[in-house]
Amino acid sequence: MSVLVQPHATQPRGGVPGHRRGFWVIAAAFATSMAFSTVPTPLWTIYQRVDGFSTFMVTVAFTAYAAGVLVSLFLAGHISDVLGRRRVLLPAVLLEAVSAVVFLTSTSLGPVIAARVLSGLGVGMITATATAYLAELHAAARPGGGRARPELVAIAANLGGFAVGPLVSGALAEYAPAPLRTPYLIFLVLLLAAAAGVAFVPETVRAPDVPAPYRPQRISVPDEHRPAFFASAAASLAAFAVLGLFTSLAPGFVAGTLHHPSRALAGLVTFLVFGAAAGTQVLLRGVTVRGQLRTGLILMGAGLAAVSAAVWLPSLPLFLAGGMAAGAGAGVLFKGSVSRVAGMAAPGRRGEALAGLFLVAYLGLAVPVLGLGVATRFVPDRVALLGFAAVLVAVCAVAARGLPRR
Repeated sequence: MSVLVQPHATQPRGGVPGHRRGFWVIAAAFATSMAFSTVPTPLWTIYQRVDGFSTFMVTVAFTAYAAGVLVSLFLAGHISDVLGRRRVLLPAVLLEAVSAVVFLTSTSLGPVIAARVLSGLGVGMITATATAYLAELHAAARPGGGRARPELVAIAANLGGFAVGPLVSGALAEYAPAPLRTPYLIFLVLLLAAAAGVAFVPETVRAPDVPAPYRPQRISVPDEHRPAFFASAAASLAAFAVLGLFTSLAPGFVAGTLHHPSRALAGLVTFLVFGAAAGTQVLLRGVTVRGQLRTGLILMGAGLAAVSAAVWLPSLPLFLAGGMAAGAGAGVLFKGSVSRVAGMAAPGRRGEALAGLFLVAYLGLAVPVLGLGVATRFVPDRVALLGFAAVLVAVCAVAARGLPRR
């Protein structure tokens, strides 16, 4: 998801042309890394058939990724402010490449979980670092150009990458040989190319002569705005839970409950959901924070209802429409929540307040989906999905009570 970062004081080097080219190199590396993180999405049904993965095992593998992201955000998401953007982004992209290598070594559960953890660790460092890097490179190349362009590119690279990854891997799995090898091999080459490009991008942060003592990311909740903060956090948790559903178990629902086993279709479903999330963020970027939150809650609630109805009918068109509505709602709901928390926090503690929001959001990426996976072991899939949707709608209702009044 897109992350709003207040750029650290920078020391541009390398000249304007270098910063202009570097801006697009970082955008490409950002998008490639995000795309790789969702490559397994349409492949889970193949793992289930070839290696005997249960629905619960798929959720464990997915939760391993979310855990890696959480650990990385907490321990390393902020260190590029001190060490430098390139010095953090380059090893993070290479960590994604290592994850691809591990995926290529085996299709059994242990290596898959290890690869997902590595991917999550890399993504946790990449998201905030690349977003800040884009803002600083743009400021150096176009002084006075404003923040709209780098923010838009960051959204496109982040959510657009999430959307493109399963679309590409689904098509490769459907039409190319070795479906559990070919997508990872191609993305390994792309990640190595991205890392090579990052190595030549000008640095935008000067490392201090005397390094400050390391500390994990601080998490702070603004005391005077606790109710509003917790409402925003609840909304973010629900938004990430929806997106987690469509990168973990949704392909299984499409192949099993809806009886459409096409891997390309599984990738297309996730592409549409994340594409809707990115597109709605862009379309509503000029709307007030209250308007974004209200629109997001309505769209996500309606989308979840449609997705739940679709698996009972069953109806693939309704599932796709509901998924796009839920994805659009999740995207704009998270953007509004980030803007709200950033606006209510003191400037000197904005990063800490956002860290608290991201922590809750990524818990939403892991815990509800894991709960859904556990539920499928005891009740039919469509009953479990109905319960999952009901819980998220209830969370949205709680978050709605904390909407700003103006």
